[in-house]
Amino acid sequence: MKFMSNLQDKRVVVMGLGRFGGGVGAARFCCEQGADVLVTDLLPADELQTSVDQLKGLPIEYRLGEHNVSDFTTADLIVVNPAVPRPRKENRFLRAAEAADVALTSEIQLLIERLPNRLRTIGVTGTAGKSTTVAMIGHALQKLLSQATDHKPQAAYIGGNIGGSLLADLPNITANDWVVLELSSFMLEDIEPMKWSPHIAIITNFSANHLDQHGTIEAYRDAKQIIFEHQREEDGDIAIGGPGVHNVFLNRVSDFSTWDDGLWRVNPPIDLLLPGDHNQLNARLAGMAIESAIDVPEWDTWQALADFRGLPHRLQFVCERDGVKYYNDSKSTTPAAAMLAIDSFPPASVHLIAGGYDKQTDLTELAQHAASKCAGIYTIGTTGPIIANGGRSGPAPTSECETLDRALEAARGFATSGQVILLSPGCASWDQFDHYEQRGELFCKLVQQ
Repeated sequence: MKFMSNLQDKRVVVMGLGRFGGGVGAARFCCEQGADVLVTDLLPADELQTSVDQLKGLPIEYRLGEHNVSDFTTADLIVVNPAVPRPRKENRFLRAAEAADVALTSEIQLLIERLPNRLRTIGVTGTAGKSTTVAMIGHALQKLLSQATDHKPQAAYIGGNIGGSLLADLPNITANDWVVLELSSFMLEDIEPMKWSPHIAIITNFSANHLDQHGTIEAYRDAKQIIFEHQREEDGDIAIGGPGVHNVFLNRVSDFSTWDDGLWRVNPPIDLLLPGDHNQLNARLAGMAIESAIDVPEWDTWQALADFRGLPHRLQFVCERDGVKYYNDSKSTTPAAAMLAIDSFPPASVHLIAGGYDKQTDLTELAQHAASKCAGIYTIGTTGPIIANGGRSGPAPTSECETLDRALEAARGFATSGQVILLSPGCASWDQFDHYEQRGELFCKLVQQ
């Protein structure tokens, strides 16, 4: 990957637009920098319309439904979407570009190259919890910075894998502002040639994931190691790890703090809207980063997090009505995620809405777990009958509701003050919805109505 500071009149190819706009920010940024931009994606135009609409009015050329080798060999710069499958060396279009000595980059590299101050960066990676930890840091840090009166005005920006693009914010980001980045293993691989690590680096946890693309757990671990790898002792860089991180990763600076299970479980819980031990841990890690960044008392951080509602569709607190709390966990698309959500609340307090698209996943354990731990089960979608049948051996009453609106109506009829109605499907959404976000948005809309 090569740094190209001036994009004026350069031929830039954005490889991968994505259904959810993964390449939108890079395409807009390059266009606004005066580049001649081509967006190319293997998906057809009708599947990318939402993303294309976000670029409406910009002088961008599109090649959708295919890639053309000549686009890659005649460009000055190619911006590769993180979702382009690994290993990259097996992609014939990128091989052709490299053979033609065309520079490759990524959106995260375009951003990092242009950030005004590495000493005001916080990076978060890990197998789980990184999005919530980033959002917690951004939420609390912005509140605390806005309350401070003894320094120059500062702001906190969040970006990276959490979604959205900070490229559009570059004109507003100053050397005094903090930038908090969620860095996936793929993004870390992209920035490795830069020999860059954030000033404050966090690894939340580690377990096997994305082995279909990394190949081995060792390769996946090596990608995560990059967040620590290029930290500098002379700059006072700080490394932070969650449970077990110190056993897996090498810290390159002396200021390395970990928060392990045995330590955080004996501390009084933080007052959060988000339930679950895992969110208590996310908050502890966020607090450690904030205290390192701006040297505030621990209590101030917890107060700043008290009204954090969570990310959309991830155990998101929606509201409380008549003593019943509603949570949207639509991103729960696996049985393990649904069981974690159930266990975030006291036993027999949850009215669970579960079910969806059938990915041929074994749902037996989820059904039995829900039946033993929940106050009621209300199933939806194709897998609804499977979960209902599997859960009928337990004490929790089960209702086959087919649709989300019927399930919510049934749950409302049984839930009492002090209990929870939780959408945590444990299944994908594709039988009744385009994506999990659409499912979660409908749940929130129905709840508010």
